[in-house]
Amino acid sequence: MNDQTTAAEPAAAAAVAVPEAVASPALGETKRGGARRAALAPVALVVAGGLSVQFGAAIAVLLMPRAGALGVVTLRLAAAALVLLVVCRPKLRGHSRADWGTVAAFGIAMGAMNTLFYQAVDRIPLGAAVTLEVLGPLALSVIASRRLVNVVWAALALGGVVLLSGGGFDRLDAAGAAYALGAGAMWAAYIVFSARTGRRFPQADGLALAMVVAALLSLPLGFMGAGTKLLDPTTLGLGAAVAVLSSVLPYTLELIALRRLPAPTFAILMSLEPAIAAMAGFLILHQALSATDALAIALVIGASMGAVRSQVRGAAKR
Repeated sequence: MNDQTTAAEPAAAAAVAVPEAVASPALGETKRGGARRAALAPVALVVAGGLSVQFGAAIAVLLMPRAGALGVVTLRLAAAALVLLVVCRPKLRGHSRADWGTVAAFGIAMGAMNTLFYQAVDRIPLGAAVTLEVLGPLALSVIASRRLVNVVWAALALGGVVLLSGGGFDRLDAAGAAYALGAGAMWAAYIVFSARTGRRFPQADGLALAMVVAALLSLPLGFMGAGTKLLDPTTLGLGAAVAVLSSVLPYTLELIALRRLPAPTFAILMSLEPAIAAMAGFLILHQALSATDALAIALVIGASMGAVRSQVRGAAKR
C-alpha cells in the first residue's frame, strides 16, 4: 500500500500541471495499448508453436521410411525429453502426490497423442490427419466455453475444417481416420493437463517431467517397430530435428501461453493447425492447394481471429 501511495502522489501532481482533457485520454490509451499487447502475447506464442509443430510433422513424414511411425515417435519424444531435462533441470523434490499425478496424466496424454497421430499420417495425408485431429480441441472449446461467442467461433472453424476435408473423409483409410480422431481426443486431454501442469510447476519443469513419462512409454513400441534403425546417425539427426520442431519449441510455447490464455480460446486457436499443415504439406511435401482448400483455410483463420479479438476485449475490460 505504501508503494502505491508514493507512486500516486507524483501522478496527482502531474495531473494538476497538465490539462485533464489532454492527460486522461493519453493515460487511458497507454493502458489500453498495454492490455492489448499483454492479451496478444500468448496468442503469438500459440501461433508460433503451431508453425513449428506442423513443419516438424512434415519432416517426420519424410523420416518414416527410415524408422517407421513408431520409431519416429520414439525418436521425437526421447530427444525432446533429453533436451528439456538438460535445459530445465527440473526439481524432483517438494511436489505433492497430486502434482505427480498431473504430470503422469500429461505425459500419458502427450505420448498417446503423438503415437496415434503418426499412425494416422502413415496412412492418410497430413492435411486430412490434422483436420480430423483438430476436432478434439474444437469439441473442448464448445464443452468448456461459457460464452455464446466462443460457440459461434467454434462452429465457424468447424465449417472450415469440414470444407478443408473436401468431403473426402469417406474415402480415407478407416484405420488412419480412426487414429486421427483418437489423436484429437488426446489433444483435448493434452490441453487440459498442460494448463494444470503449468499452474503446478514453475517454468517448463512440469513439461520436462511429462516428456520423460511419454518417452519411457514410447521406447518399447519404438524398438519393436524399428529396432536398430533408430541408431543410424542420419536417422538420429532427423529425429532430433523433429523433436525440437514438433515437441520442445511448441510444447514450451503452449505451456507458457496456457498460463495466460483461457482453455476455450486456446482450443479455438488450434483450428489454425489444418491451415498450417496444408501450408507445410505444400512447401515440404509438395501437396497442392485447391480453391476449396484456400476458402476453408480462410474460414478457419477468420474463426481464430474472432477468438483473438474476443480474448483481447475481455483482457482490456479486466
